[in-house]
Amino acid sequence: MAKIIHSMVRVVDLDKSLQFYKAALDLDVAERLDFDGFSLVYLRNEENDMELELTWNEGAEAYTHGTGYGHLAVAVEHLEAEHEKLAALGYEPADIKEFFRDGQLLAKFFFVQDPDGYKIEFLQRHGRYL
Repeated sequence: MAKIIHSMVRVVDLDKSLQFYKAALDLDVAERLDFDGFSLVYLRNEENDMELELTWNEGAEAYTHGTGYGHLAVAVEHLEAEHEKLAALGYEPADIKEFFRDGQLLAKFFFVQDPDGYKIEFLQRHGRYL
């Protein structure tokens, strides 16, 4: 059986991205591998077994996401508090929305973008999003 171990995104400003992911998701550097012209930085926190890999290439211009990238999703205990925190940090989260199916709340969520424009969905821990 396969185990998902990480997902990777390319970043232009590594320091700015590290600051964002620490502030927004409380992700710390689990390992940093610096090479000639590029770095791989693996992020995680105690809540996660899976890591987010930031790939930084020296001299890279802003990346395009094309039509294939969707989003990264995280579940949080207090959605409104996370929204307020991100807004106070100047990250401009979108409005909180609720999604219903057959009259039942399926998800309560909002999106925010990281410094490179990658979308992150914050979901209230509820139902399948525990």
